[in-house]
Amino acid sequence: MTTSLTSTPVPATVSRQRVRARWVLVLLPLVLLAAVVFAVGTGAVHIAPAQVVAILLAPLGVPPLAAYEEQQAAVLHAIRLPRVVLGLLVGAGLAVAGTAMQGLFRNPLADPGLLGISSGASLAAAMSVVLGIHLFGSYTLPVMAFLGSVVATVIIYALAQDRGRMNVATMLLAGIAVNALCGAGTGLMTYLATDEQLRSITFWQLGSLGAATWPTVLSAAPLLLVGVLGLPLLARALNALTLGESSAAHLGIPVTAVKWAVVGLVALSVGAGVAVAGAIGFVGLVVPHLMRLLTGPNHATLLPASALAGATLLVLADLLARTIVMPSELPIGIVTALLGAPFFLYLLRQGRKGERL
Repeated sequence: MTTSLTSTPVPATVSRQRVRARWVLVLLPLVLLAAVVFAVGTGAVHIAPAQVVAILLAPLGVPPLAAYEEQQAAVLHAIRLPRVVLGLLVGAGLAVAGTAMQGLFRNPLADPGLLGISSGASLAAAMSVVLGIHLFGSYTLPVMAFLGSVVATVIIYALAQDRGRMNVATMLLAGIAVNALCGAGTGLMTYLATDEQLRSITFWQLGSLGAATWPTVLSAAPLLLVGVLGLPLLARALNALTLGESSAAHLGIPVTAVKWAVVGLVALSVGAGVAVAGAIGFVGLVVPHLMRLLTGPNHATLLPASALAGATLLVLADLLARTIVMPSELPIGIVTALLGAPFFLYLLRQGRKGERL
């Protein structure tokens, strides 16, 4: 993955790639909007797209495009819309975090879970369930998950320090070690859990947006938006880092500060997402690759495209999870794993062939 930092010369292939990237950035918001309208209208109570638009525009005083019942409006506002908005934010956060990590590590297999953020959150959540911790009332589980992700990130920061500088290779290995330790801790909590606690832990580990409410959305949105909006501001630095740290430093990029900023924003975004939706895998791995194929490696377009595509993917995955086995609900992590695992195997196969991804 290489990136030119200058605008000249512009080969024909690069020019075509830029045109395609512009079209992708124009079309993706429309696809996301269509996915949102379709998702909030689908379920046990059917709401047609025209009714969805009418309900959403009603508070603005716009004449309704179609007649609707009060029950439909109540279901949309109280149940489906917060769930869809939460999925949108979490999907964008995971995808943009994965894109930034792949740029930082210069590794196409880098994933937000690689730093141990998700596993740290899982361990803390499992401990709160098994040990009966209720310090924050109904918010205990998400708060504990977020604290777990922060603690895991701080430990990795400390281990990756080398004479005041952060060593990316050491951080990668530390993340693998923390993942293993947290996995063992979660396994121990699972062993000690009662049947009821085990069901709660298992469902949370597989991910779900079923507990989405407006207070949940409002509690997670600021943290997620900081990552989603902040990481694209580092696009030029990430482009430079793809050339190597020494080259980036020669180009005037404050490499160490950029590393801290990227890892901090990733931890914030992923930790908040895991805290409110559980551990949802493969979004941060699959989406960046798909968008890189469409827009090219320039992070200025790749990061916003990944955010839009990640939001769309998780909204549609949640729609599938809650409708495919109605009236029950499938954990959303199973849906994303079914999509992501085959793609992960494809990447491994391409890596064995020695092809550049």
